[in-house]
Amino acid sequence: MPAENIVEVHGLSKSVGQGEHQLTILTGVELVVKPAETIALIGESGSGKSTLLGILAGLDDGTSGEVNLFGQPLHNMDEEQRAALRASQVGFVFQSFMLVPTLNALENVQLPSLLRGDGEKQSRQQATELLTQLGLGKRLHHLPAQLSGGEQQRVALARAFSGRPGLLFADEPTGNLDRKTGEHIVDLLFSLNRDTGTTLILVTHDEQLAARCDRRLRLRDGKLWEEA
Repeated sequence: MPAENIVEVHGLSKSVGQGEHQLTILTGVELVVKPAETIALIGESGSGKSTLLGILAGLDDGTSGEVNLFGQPLHNMDEEQRAALRASQVGFVFQSFMLVPTLNALENVQLPSLLRGDGEKQSRQQATELLTQLGLGKRLHHLPAQLSGGEQQRVALARAFSGRPGLLFADEPTGNLDRKTGEHIVDLLFSLNRDTGTTLILVTHDEQLAARCDRRLRLRDGKLWEEA
């Protein structure tokens, strides 16, 4: 039975450095994320948005507090356990695309499914369908360097959803794209999200993009606030 809440955070703080050189990034963060919610995490540059995202994904640790992902206590898990949980439940879209340069579009999208243990035929069919849905049916065998920035981010979207994640983290997914291309990518992101019922946590500085989400959470001075 799936966990009632996708994410639960209690008393999370994060500091770096020591003594008088210690810098507090997060303080007493409390957060509950329910299935199928879309959440925008907003704040000024350096406010700790990406740090919080990394902790929620089990890629980093808080200094204190508890983080539960799909009912699993990340604060009590080793890296191997966290990696297994991410592989089975979590997808990522990054500002810098993060495609494997030596793999073509189809192979990049297949990768999460193959790592999860799906068969070659199944993963290839699913990857082909996703890329075709995103308008890349004729670009399946192109390497990332042969694709435009918008096309690369569409490949990254397809890869993120190919693992059928329960939760998708998107960190400034339009940051390297022009406005028109970025708007198209956002439309595709929300369309895929509706189709799959995936929970979405989106880091952005774009207020218009944040307004499309169910909830807006703002980080300021290390504290997390929910905006109306």
